[in-house]
Amino acid sequence: MQETSIRTKTQQSIELEERYGAHNYHPLPVVLDRGQGVFVWDVEGKRYYDFLSAYSAVNQGHCHPRLVKAMQEQAGEITLTSRAFYNSKLGTYAEYVCITFGYEKMLPMNTGAEAVETAIKMARRWGYEKKGIAKDQAKIIVCAGNFHGRTITIISASTDPDSNTRFGPYTAGFVTIPYNDIPALEQALTDPTVCAFLVEPIQGEAGVFVPDADFIGSAIRLCRSKNVLFMADEVQTGIARTGRLLCSEHSGERPDVVILGKAVSGGMYPVSIVLADNAVMDVFIPGSHGSTFGGNPMAARLAMEALDIVKEEKLAENAERLGQLFRSEMQKLVDEFDYVKLVRGKGLLNAVVIEPRKASDGSPKTAWELCLLLRDNGLLAKPTHGDIIRFAPPLVITEEQLLECCRIIALSVRQFA
Repeated sequence: MQETSIRTKTQQSIELEERYGAHNYHPLPVVLDRGQGVFVWDVEGKRYYDFLSAYSAVNQGHCHPRLVKAMQEQAGEITLTSRAFYNSKLGTYAEYVCITFGYEKMLPMNTGAEAVETAIKMARRWGYEKKGIAKDQAKIIVCAGNFHGRTITIISASTDPDSNTRFGPYTAGFVTIPYNDIPALEQALTDPTVCAFLVEPIQGEAGVFVPDADFIGSAIRLCRSKNVLFMADEVQTGIARTGRLLCSEHSGERPDVVILGKAVSGGMYPVSIVLADNAVMDVFIPGSHGSTFGGNPMAARLAMEALDIVKEEKLAENAERLGQLFRSEMQKLVDEFDYVKLVRGKGLLNAVVIEPRKASDGSPKTAWELCLLLRDNGLLAKPTHGDIIRFAPPLVITEEQLLECCRIIALSVRQFA
């Protein structure tokens, strides 16, 4: 009787969401109820390894006790003041973030998309006020295959038809070049109306495309030579995910602008940041940009605690070491099974490419079906673009846990055959 009741609750949860929620996602059919560290449990009580980490938002693990405590304490003091007044946490938070990442100014926002929009606005105004571009002529270079968010302006820079089909008219002012193509960037930079280059150090949503080792560094140097801002969208790649606090650190060069979100708060609360030096950030003056929730006391408190956890628990170092181990284990599957085409990634942001096939009865066997097998075997991951499975566990995962997950993946791949 108990088992039947719980199953009904699972189905009811899915049915209610399907009936009353907009159909803008295609979730894996599992209803999650709680989480702790690298694990999540569904409403039936089954435990899974989380290998999506809320798209790298819970790098510190689910419900980290330090974050839970900080949230509870701050909730009893004050949560929101708006920016109409100063609050006792924002100044300390701003100083902490600027020192941590090495920039002179930060602008606090909430979601990753808001932070990207903020950076776009800042770059355009900088282009007019500092570079001398004629009114309304500023252009921003972006890359094909990018994912920077879902707002109208951001999807105007997207080449993904799922993101931008039938949402026009689109915002002008974007120039698209191939990703990982320095000659194409060099050509686009000959246009004197270009004010910025907006790029992901690794394209996450596109399938964890890792560029050539010298791409980001060369791009930053090229932009510098042309008086163009290099803007690194590190919403998904930042906060230790790729084995460095910022993925752009692998290049040895410093972006003009860094955009952060997701794991800035450890997944406890929407928090995002735009970082730049005074010469860029000072184009904003009172009234030119804002957010009711941006920089609120709860966000500030959580973000500082979340970043402390990253440093003190050495999560970047853990991601670097275990990422190498994970890719070596996945390479064994690539070598053994012809339908496992390749593994790629950096740190604990990785992807495996699965060749779609057909079962003996003619039914499709794609990355989605493999993800269902993974779920049945106790690991949650999600396909992207049909044939790619992204694997991104919380960075608190241990070597023993990672190897157990590699065994689950290997078992599922064998069952997929």
